[in-house]
Amino acid sequence: MYERFYNLRERPFSLSPDPDYLYPSRVHQEALSYLRYGIEGHAGFIIITGEIGSGKTTLLQAALRGLDRQTSVSRLVNTMLDARELIEAVMLDFGLEPGQGRSKPHLLRDLARYLVEQRTAGRLALLVIDEAQNLNPSALEEVRMLSNLETEKSKLLQIVLIGQPNLRDVLARPELEQLRQRVTVRYHLQALDSDETHAYVNHRLRRAAIGAPLEFSRDVTDLIHLHAQGLPRKTNIIADAMLLFGYGEERRVIDVDLTQAVLEELEATGVIAQPATATRPQAAPQTAATPAVAVAPAPVNAELNAREAQIARRERQLAEQQRILAEEYRLLRQHRDTPPSAAKSTEPTRPSWTPVSRPTPTAAQPPPVARRATMSSAPRVVRPAPRPPDSVWTRVRRGLFALAKPVWED
Repeated sequence: MYERFYNLRERPFSLSPDPDYLYPSRVHQEALSYLRYGIEGHAGFIIITGEIGSGKTTLLQAALRGLDRQTSVSRLVNTMLDARELIEAVMLDFGLEPGQGRSKPHLLRDLARYLVEQRTAGRLALLVIDEAQNLNPSALEEVRMLSNLETEKSKLLQIVLIGQPNLRDVLARPELEQLRQRVTVRYHLQALDSDETHAYVNHRLRRAAIGAPLEFSRDVTDLIHLHAQGLPRKTNIIADAMLLFGYGEERRVIDVDLTQAVLEELEATGVIAQPATATRPQAAPQTAATPAVAVAPAPVNAELNAREAQIARRERQLAEQQRILAEEYRLLRQHRDTPPSAAKSTEPTRPSWTPVSRPTPTAAQPPPVARRATMSSAPRVVRPAPRPPDSVWTRVRRGLFALAKPVWED
């Protein structure tokens, strides 16, 4: 599709595990060395693990290509098998016919004869199980039993297990202790770093170029590495989509803008997920936690109860004072709002005074001066001067502090 536009022999980022495009990164070189050492050294079990898309199958293809013609290989890629089906699959891949209705001992006898014949002819029998993490414990135990086929000096069957990281968890089970003891070579493939991703992408472009190779800049490969997380398969998916988008827009150079558009499209369609650094952190849903009830010692409880009782008593006193204030304020308002006419009507009626006509002075009567003296000598009732009314606050204080004269006596 875009090969002619970019002068490429073939698609450089195909998802098929082509060993011609294996980039010799540090981790892949180490894994390949461990794998070759285990096979050539006739070691026990060889276990290679790695994340999905880390290049395990491509690495295995490169290792098998490097084997000579003196090696017979049985490779299993479908591992959803039980113990008996596993033996039959191994025999079929070695070119043997299990037969119909034959018992398991007969199958094991035929397989052992074949392995002895291979060793007599100077050939190595190699069993490679890909996606080994799918094997159940009984099938793994059957694999261990196959490793018991041996001569006095060496094993008749070399076994390689390739799987995802959870293969290590499967092998860590207590019932597989005997299998773990027979593992002599173990390696885990790590993801590529940003420098290795940059070299990996341009390495594949150079391998597929006819003339001057197309090259991705470091900014572009850094974006690819961020979203691919250093996994070769994700890197191939993103880079292949970038070449396809560039061909559609007739752009000879792959720049950052095109890369960002491709990444957004792949994320929108769900092909790849957003990287952890690019997503906005979301607050974890908070669940209502049950408050912890602290049990206080007995002396503390007694002191708290006493303080609570004192506070309750003080609140009752304040409530009573407020009630008294409200009542006295009501009485003051009622007294102030009473009209004067009503107040006068309540006073007792006094008898009216009628002036008496003065008699004509006679000789027998004393002179006026003497009369005045006589009148002044009579006792005189002195009325006390009216006291000014008390103010409102004087009455309130008198009610609060219980003075001599209550308010309602007025």
